[in-house]
Amino acid sequence: MRILVIEDEQRIADFLDRGLASAGYAVDVVGTGREALAAVHTTDYDLLILDLMLPDMDGMEVLAKVRGRKVSPPVLILSARGALDDRVKGLESGADDYLVKPFAFVELLARVRALLRRGQAVPEKLQVGDLTLDCIRRKVSRAGEPIDLAPKEFGILEYLMRNKGRPLSRTMIVEHVWDMDYDGLTNIVDVYIRHLRTKIDERFPRKLIQTVRGIGYMIDAPDATTQPAGK
Repeated sequence: MRILVIEDEQRIADFLDRGLASAGYAVDVVGTGREALAAVHTTDYDLLILDLMLPDMDGMEVLAKVRGRKVSPPVLILSARGALDDRVKGLESGADDYLVKPFAFVELLARVRALLRRGQAVPEKLQVGDLTLDCIRRKVSRAGEPIDLAPKEFGILEYLMRNKGRPLSRTMIVEHVWDMDYDGLTNIVDVYIRHLRTKIDERFPRKLIQTVRGIGYMIDAPDATTQPAGK
């Protein structure tokens, strides 16, 4: 899941960046409305967290422009404007939720997950063969056996399972799961795929994580008689 944080106060922006990343989300942070609109134009986000008091334009203007797009992600307003009129205006202008500063991160995280669930950005559960991933409780099991994954491992597996049967390049995986651009040199995806294969596939005859030569990786449940490539 990829989240755009639109916040010009550096301390809060850094706090959100670290907290959401530790919860397993890929996070982009911008400090102006113009940067936000440019980011939304070039990247498909699963959620926006929007401050209203930006240095170059009012957050309500950003919200209106985002809502003017054919497809727009859920928006959580995060603002020091806590008056009832402000909250009502924000929700009536198209925000999906409104949280007043100061806030507890655990509450923000709960609201983020609720918005993703409500907007069906993620289904409650994903399944490939006998592998199950619970998007809300962030639990993974195969053939009923629980599997412990680190946050980035979970993020990669979720992205693969959401695109079952579709080859994903290393570039796509890095840009979705990490807050960085793929430079063509890093082997970080290959390292994490090896970790996932050890946990997901090693003890089972059917190998779900497959190498797609010249492209990257995908996950699928082949017939029991079919040996997947790259394993």
